[in-house]
Amino acid sequence: MAPLRKYPVGIQSFESIRTGGYIYVDKTPLIYKMITEGKPYFLSRPRRFGKSLLCSTLEAVFQGRRELFEAFTTKEGIQQPQLFIATTDWEWERHPVIRFDFSKTRDYTIEVLERQISYSLSQYEEQYGIVSPAPDSSLRFERIILEAHRQTGRPVVVLVDEYDAFMLHSIGDPELEKGVRTLFSTLFSPLKALDDHLQFVFITGISKFSQMGIFSTLNNLGNISLVPAYEALCGITDEELTSQLHPDIQILAEKRGESYEETYAELKRMYDGYHFSHRLTDIYNPFSLFKAFAYGEISDYWFDSATPSAVIDMLAQMPPIQLTDIDGVNCPSDAFDIPFNSYSNPLPVLYQSGYLTIKDYDKDYDEYVLGLPNVEVRKGFANSLYQYVVAVQGFDTNKNAFFRAFNQFRRTDDLPPFIEAVKVFFAGIPYHLNEKGEHHYHAILYTLLTAFGADITAEEPSAKGRADLVLKTQKGIYVIELKYDGTAEEALGQIDQRGYAEKHRLDGRPITKVGIAFSSKERNITEWKSKFDANE
Repeated sequence: MAPLRKYPVGIQSFESIRTGGYIYVDKTPLIYKMITEGKPYFLSRPRRFGKSLLCSTLEAVFQGRRELFEAFTTKEGIQQPQLFIATTDWEWERHPVIRFDFSKTRDYTIEVLERQISYSLSQYEEQYGIVSPAPDSSLRFERIILEAHRQTGRPVVVLVDEYDAFMLHSIGDPELEKGVRTLFSTLFSPLKALDDHLQFVFITGISKFSQMGIFSTLNNLGNISLVPAYEALCGITDEELTSQLHPDIQILAEKRGESYEETYAELKRMYDGYHFSHRLTDIYNPFSLFKAFAYGEISDYWFDSATPSAVIDMLAQMPPIQLTDIDGVNCPSDAFDIPFNSYSNPLPVLYQSGYLTIKDYDKDYDEYVLGLPNVEVRKGFANSLYQYVVAVQGFDTNKNAFFRAFNQFRRTDDLPPFIEAVKVFFAGIPYHLNEKGEHHYHAILYTLLTAFGADITAEEPSAKGRADLVLKTQKGIYVIELKYDGTAEEALGQIDQRGYAEKHRLDGRPITKVGIAFSSKERNITEWKSKFDANE
């Protein structure tokens, strides 16, 4: 009988994972490097990427709980392997650990934050016998650190998880934002002055700490968010997936009635593609990956659970965003330093939130290329953009009818009914949302088909220009050109003249060229023509 494989879906406690027999992908090589080579760190990663588990693991390390890292058998009889750090010279001394976790709050007000800070401090005051708390959080925190060091004889470890949760939910509310900044600045102000009493400081969040003004006194914090050596500190690499999680791919493949190779390829297509440094090591989303293993189904898991309402609200306040404008955009390195609440530039918020990732890096110009990481994010983000661009609220019957027509097209490759469905869809767009030019039409079409999970590329480059859309199905490839107030014949001619189909001829699937004419007066398709690629 195969050993039981338990997946830590929603479990962020290192102790619970190890004693409960759940799978833990060993991150202790990087943890050991971090705790032996430095002291104060900051790490930015998207939500649901394991930051809380990382803090919990660090807590267990500094509490000297070596037994959790050694090989042992759980009460259920599950064998837990020895982790890397247990094989090192780490001394396993028990340090006092002070941990703040701001990730679990659902009511983001000044009053709630004040209570949460006060409650956390009171727990440590009770632990160290402090009976007369100081009048403000800064002095209370300082006294706890000094007393913990005095009583234990060992310097203190401070862990701050999701420090920016309240900041993100205060954006757009200047009074709340100012209050949150003041509370955090006061609370953490002692950290730099108490350096001699601190063994280790680790702070996590989504947004870059230097832009929040909270840690302005902590200019000694090392930001490892884009450091190649730590790019895999959160998330799962391809090597970890195919080694430590190899049995789980096989189990999932059997459930899906597929080969190992087919299931691995689909996991990669759906959940891989994140890069957190210019080294471009592929990182999988761990939340979605473990859910797929646990539920036996490869589906969309991350987007709904990891999208803070503050991010969506912020995007709504920015200039309209087209999916075609952000997928593959060049971004100078200093763009990562733009404040999270800068409404003029969506790139920082989209990158820090996990909707965009690093796709390439030009060392000579210190410039990054950002793009959507994988199919799961492409579908979810495209669906959100569609809600803003076309269907602001409510149930959209046009969208659902178009979805059914597209699925039928994927099965049959019958083009005329699909084009007719596009016409019906555009006819249903409200007048005031459809008074734009050519780019608007194919951006909407691209966004919606992306939300449906289509294998589609917009503005695909060739030697002589860019094809508007390239849509691929299992049975064929469709090179599509849209002409605004032109003719379908002109659109087909442009495909031929600029050789948009040439790069696809080695694919093996039949190629169809599609020319579509849009009328500014009719605000819809007026004619279309198609022809097979004659040079196949």
